[in-house]
Amino acid sequence: MQSKAMSLMGFAKKSGNLVSGVNTCSFAIGKGKAKLVILAEDISAGSEKKIMKEIRKKGVPYIQFGTIDELSHIAGESGRSVFAVLDKGFAESILRELGESGEQKS
Repeated sequence: MQSKAMSLMGFAKKSGNLVSGVNTCSFAIGKGKAKLVILAEDISAGSEKKIMKEIRKKGVPYIQFGTIDELSHIAGESGRSVFAVLDKGFAESILRELGESGEQKS
């Protein structure tokens, strides 16, 4: 299941509907463009605190899966722990593959 979700992330990246990095994702959330935020399981406490503040403020759904290395490889980046999906269709498909409801987790 995770591999299909990761493939969907790759397609989202190629179509310009996936951004990465704490600051870029925070900006996308703030502008209302992020439909889903994906956090790596091994995200640093500081990065998680910063992005969660934005997520809670705007009520954006989020999930946590994969490692920094796995997710960064998909995005063709290195050391990225936060990703924002900008397309509703991709966001819904990724959530469906991971069996998530897309609701806020605390």
